[in-house]
Amino acid sequence: MANNPGAEASTSGEDPRRNVVPVRRALISVSDKTGLVELVRDLARRGVEILSTGGTARSIRDAGLDVQDVSAWTRFPEILDGRVKTLHPAVHGGLLAERDNAGHLGSLKAHGIPGIDLLVVNLYPFESSVEAGGDFAACIENIDIGGPAMLRAAAKNHRFVCTIAEPGDYGRLTAELDANDGGTTLAMRLEFAQIAFARTAAYDAAVSNWMARFSGVPFPRRKVVSGRFARPLAYGENPHQRAAFYNDGSSRPGIASAHQLQGKDLSYNNILDGDAALNLVAELGTEGGHACVIIKHANPCGGAFRSSQAAAYEAAFDCDRTSAFGGIVAFDTELTDSAARAVVRTFTEVVVAPSVDDGARAVLSSRKGLRLLVTGSLPDPADGRQMWRQVGDGFLAQDSGPVAVGPDDLDIVTGRAPSPQEMQDMLFAWKVARHVASNAIVFAFDRSTAGIGAGQMSRVDSVRLAAWKAEDMARITGAPVPRPWLAMASDAFLPFADGVEAAAGAGVTAIIQPGGSRRDEEVIRAADAAGISMAFTGVRHFRH
Repeated sequence: MANNPGAEASTSGEDPRRNVVPVRRALISVSDKTGLVELVRDLARRGVEILSTGGTARSIRDAGLDVQDVSAWTRFPEILDGRVKTLHPAVHGGLLAERDNAGHLGSLKAHGIPGIDLLVVNLYPFESSVEAGGDFAACIENIDIGGPAMLRAAAKNHRFVCTIAEPGDYGRLTAELDANDGGTTLAMRLEFAQIAFARTAAYDAAVSNWMARFSGVPFPRRKVVSGRFARPLAYGENPHQRAAFYNDGSSRPGIASAHQLQGKDLSYNNILDGDAALNLVAELGTEGGHACVIIKHANPCGGAFRSSQAAAYEAAFDCDRTSAFGGIVAFDTELTDSAARAVVRTFTEVVVAPSVDDGARAVLSSRKGLRLLVTGSLPDPADGRQMWRQVGDGFLAQDSGPVAVGPDDLDIVTGRAPSPQEMQDMLFAWKVARHVASNAIVFAFDRSTAGIGAGQMSRVDSVRLAAWKAEDMARITGAPVPRPWLAMASDAFLPFADGVEAAAGAGVTAIIQPGGSRRDEEVIRAADAAGISMAFTGVRHFRH
């Protein structure tokens, strides 16, 4: 019993988790007026006295409902253009007083402070002000002070006070009142208290992180990550792991926030793979054509850019038909029926596109289990967001934006310069390699992948794997490995000449890599001896 926070307030023989507290007085102060009038009307029907502030009180009064201004109740006016309304002992005393504490009750009586049984507060729209691009002064003015203070006070005193921090909970509140003769149970108050503390924590995190960005501090002393529960997931990476998705509140196009037009619920792995597909296809896309990528287990197994969408899919598929089975397919333009007809020829878990035309929807509807997602737009690969990754005793934070590399950024280190086609394919392969698990090697021809070696402990093994993949698909499709002009990208430097020699044996004629190895000269000599053109980017792109 001592471990139950409501035990001492319960009556003999009553389940302490119920501990029903009648709601006789409510303080309501909200920025988001959604459902406000309906809530107040329901409370008024129950005989609840309503206290309110500023615009909230006006909305209630305009609806023909009775309300008492907090300023009249505290006998102190709102000051500083409304910055100070509820920061008053009459408010916080009414919220914080323990109803089973004789000293607290004596203080309330001595100062004429009635208790407050229900607090309904949602905060100034700071996050949406930032999201809308508000200037510094506008964002600062939208930092709520009194609201978080009241939410925390009421949530702390949840044994006696019910706290509602979001309009979406109004329905649950009224159902609770209906079920308990106008009162709230301790179990509900505790749940709502947790929601209130999480809301103020997320709000403070948003303010803190915005100030850090505005101040130009990429890694502040304390970094707070918050998310809003979006949906439960059937399980995590494996069936024995529980999982859920949390939205970070940003407007960045993403898989879990996309509109799902058909198919089964997204799984944990679907979201991870879909995110990888969307980020890669956004980087490959450009004017005058269509990009398509196929992802399996968070790695690209094919990617291509073509003048037609269906051709882009076919080229991506032909990089590794075996791995594409059960994969995630992403397009950078509106999905059309011709590409959809190509997709349904093999089993596909998820298809992602900015939009989908009616013909494509009709084609894909024949695959009931296929998940079809519309993102509305593509993420900006250079949006400057940070990536966070949990480790055993903390989490890592890093910039995520790729470094753009064009022909003028390359250092051609071999005697032979790349041809225009080699240059085009090297840069294409380089973009794909940034999204492949290290050690990463990507073969490309005519702006499509021809073989991908991922996640090997030895870089030369990644070269051999990419070469084997290319040869294997040539055998399956009956088409020869494209030679000459097969380009190769390596996400980090080639440490030995053996990687070049393996590439030359596979028909590679141009290599793009960061450079920076102690054996660069040896590697360059091997490239010259094989007639391979080699370019250094000076930029490494590990992905662990």
